[in-house]
Amino acid sequence: MRLHDRFSITRRITLFTGATAVLLCALLAMSVMMGFHRYVSDTVTREVAVAGGRVAVELERGQLTYPLVEYKSRDLQVLDPSGRVVASTTKMQGKPRMARFVPPDTRNSTTCVVCGGDFPAAECNIVVAQWAHRMGERWMVYSASPVVPPWVDTWLAGLVGASAAALAAAITYVGFRNVRASLRPVNAIRAELDEINGNCPGRRVPVPPTNDEIRAMADSVNRTLSRLDGALQQVQSALRHQRQFVSNASHDLRTPIAAMRAEVEDGLLAPEETSVPELGSVLLPSLDRLQAIVHDLLTLDRLDHGVCGEQCRLDLAELVSAELRNRRHPAKRVECALEPGVVVVGDRVGLARLLTNLLDNAERHAKTTITVSVRHEPGEDHGAAVLEVVDDGPGIDRDKRELVFDRFIRLDAARSRDAGGAGLGLAIARQIAETHGGSLGIEDSPVGARFVLRLTAVPATAAGPADDSLPTNPLTE
Repeated sequence: MRLHDRFSITRRITLFTGATAVLLCALLAMSVMMGFHRYVSDTVTREVAVAGGRVAVELERGQLTYPLVEYKSRDLQVLDPSGRVVASTTKMQGKPRMARFVPPDTRNSTTCVVCGGDFPAAECNIVVAQWAHRMGERWMVYSASPVVPPWVDTWLAGLVGASAAALAAAITYVGFRNVRASLRPVNAIRAELDEINGNCPGRRVPVPPTNDEIRAMADSVNRTLSRLDGALQQVQSALRHQRQFVSNASHDLRTPIAAMRAEVEDGLLAPEETSVPELGSVLLPSLDRLQAIVHDLLTLDRLDHGVCGEQCRLDLAELVSAELRNRRHPAKRVECALEPGVVVVGDRVGLARLLTNLLDNAERHAKTTITVSVRHEPGEDHGAAVLEVVDDGPGIDRDKRELVFDRFIRLDAARSRDAGGAGLGLAIARQIAETHGGSLGIEDSPVGARFVLRLTAVPATAAGPADDSLPTNPLTE
């Protein structure tokens, strides 16, 4: 199993910091000890050379005195021109010369490390050979001292080692504290994420005050939670609308089905009192209502999924004229005020369905007259194309003007079920308008209801006339 699978991030970083600190502190201790060793070795070499030089000077003056050296760890030998030892320290008495090397002719002294020989076994000494000139002859003075050990001195090695160990421990501890302090915001973020659920989607993770990667992560997590919260609200809203939609649809479908079932049961219970033509004439209105509801539901489904017909340039006034000519047996008088040359880009079938739904709604609630107008409204770019459908009916209260565009909504009193309709026409009309990048709403009117459609206008040049030979919008059939 790999290291990162067995230990936490804190332990891994602490182990790495400790190992690195131990290695670096060991190298530092070795460097310090090497520096001390070099310094002490040079000092001892100079002292040995000075001791030998003092004896050489005394020898040259003929004033050789004893003892030859002041320190017990120093050894000296004086050799006459023939190489015979004529004077030495106590430890070297009776022993042959301690070294065989001599300084070169160009120098008066030289230094070498000698191991064994006249010295104790396994002991190495720093030996300095110096010439002494007496009575025209060259005498040799050897001075020696034991080589400085790598640890120089026990207490010094212990001090340096303890200091290095303390420094490594301190670095490891500081690294551990820093890791824990750095990961503390991560633990807080994790704890907060564990607490966030569907009952508290608005909660957010804490953002640390530092300006580092963890703060950036916390900000990113909060932005993600905000997006998820928004998506959750949209899903919940969609589910509520779906449940309401299903409830209303089932209610509207159940009513004509129940009416048809009652008629059929009555016919079966008293077959002699009814006939097929009479039963058919009673059932057909309910079947027409069922067909209209199913057709509207399919239309809404296509609009919800963004299904849009072929886009083309349309003269809005000519489109209205064509749709009015195709309406059969209008129950109310229709007055028009159509401004030519008001061109939009859109789906002819969809816009025709929108106009048909507005006209059906107006015809259902108007007393005698429906007014349809098309005009160009100045504005940004090329302005707006405005279509208005006004009826002289009872009108709609201001606080209910948005409510009528909800699905399966039929206002009480004047706009009730008795007036017909399933409550989907205006919802379909608004969704078609929004699909075309426009808006559909209800504005103030002296009498009745005034529905206003606004679409983005385009230049009228090169806009061909609407083809009156095209079939009526299939969505209205």
